[in-house]
Amino acid sequence: MVPESSKRPPVVGVAAHDLRARLGGHSGLERRGEDTVRLDEVDHRILAALADDARLANNALAERVGVAPSTCLARVRRLREAGVIRGFHVDVDPARAGRPLQAIIAVRMQGTARAHLPQFARELVALPGVLDVFLLGGAHDFFVHVAAPDTDGLNEFVITHLSANPGVALTETNLVFQHARGSWG
Repeated sequence: MVPESSKRPPVVGVAAHDLRARLGGHSGLERRGEDTVRLDEVDHRILAALADDARLANNALAERVGVAPSTCLARVRRLREAGVIRGFHVDVDPARAGRPLQAIIAVRMQGTARAHLPQFARELVALPGVLDVFLLGGAHDFFVHVAAPDTDGLNEFVITHLSANPGVALTETNLVFQHARGSWG
């Protein structure tokens, strides 16, 4: 049972995302779609539980959210088909995987290169050590979240993949000292 204080309003909207164009299937960038999926309290409890542990078996998930297993299975299937649940992922600790240095690199492109932003994003997201690429509106065109083995590796990444690109006007590298991930709930 869910405590009264954690209950959500009965119905809210969440934008479904479209990831159909990545290299070999998806773009690597998430764009807001026009479709909105209406979610109720049970849907939110399912999403929160899966955000905490995506490996939950259906019976355990159903018990945690307080619905029958058949209802839970149907709800998860509907959320996947609607694009609300896009996948189930492993949370890798970059430091333990040999890449302890993380950075957020702000990238501004040359004005003439802006027509090629989606292609550049696809190239970036395919590079080793790139964790996320965010296409932005504002002073910068991208934030690139990278994990590197050390400062030499980070420097090599910036020089080889960003500064050497004639379409890149400016980079600003910001070291990440700590990272805390939010949850859906």
